[in-house]
Amino acid sequence: MKIEAVFVDRDGTLGGNGHFIHPRDFELFPSSLAALQLLKDHGIKIFALTNQHNISKGLTTELEFQKEFDSYGFDAAYICPHEPEEGCECHKPRPGMLQKAAAEHELDLTHCAVIGDVGSTDMLAAAAVGAKRILVEIGWGKQSLEKYHHKWYEQASPDFIAKDLLDAVGTTDQYQILGAIQSRMVLFSLTITIIFQTLSYLY
Repeated sequence: MKIEAVFVDRDGTLGGNGHFIHPRDFELFPSSLAALQLLKDHGIKIFALTNQHNISKGLTTELEFQKEFDSYGFDAAYICPHEPEEGCECHKPRPGMLQKAAAEHELDLTHCAVIGDVGSTDMLAAAAVGAKRILVEIGWGKQSLEKYHHKWYEQASPDFIAKDLLDAVGTTDQYQILGAIQSRMVLFSLTITIIFQTLSYLY
């Protein structure tokens, strides 16, 4: 399956510490730009996907975030400026931003992937539209898998758990992202085949 686009969370996935950091102070993880460029080199669209309710508090503006994401080379940025309590359709885990991107860029979301560090937002949003789910262990990733596992895992278990964004993207499989998933599927298939061959030989 060819991946059409990848949606990437900001805080804790691209950089930062998982909490709000103003765009002027935000620092990327060392390999983040290389990961984004790898996707672009293979013709995969990249979109930022982020909840930023501090915009509604007046601590920053959507334009500042847009400029930040433009500087990283994103094709577009989808930013929810609302407080969670406002009940908007764009705040992750609701899938509104993903659906808007699909309409604007003619995407089949089942051929897209979401990379993030929070299971209860990023992975649930991806699951709601049938997108591939890739959780990174940096940021809130490990806590999502351990302490907050009960809030999301049964509904949206990740297709792949990666060390960081570059690990999620991968470098060797022709499909780039999800290469590790496909490798695991092939290994499982081979294992089943060997088991059946062994049973046939014995019986």
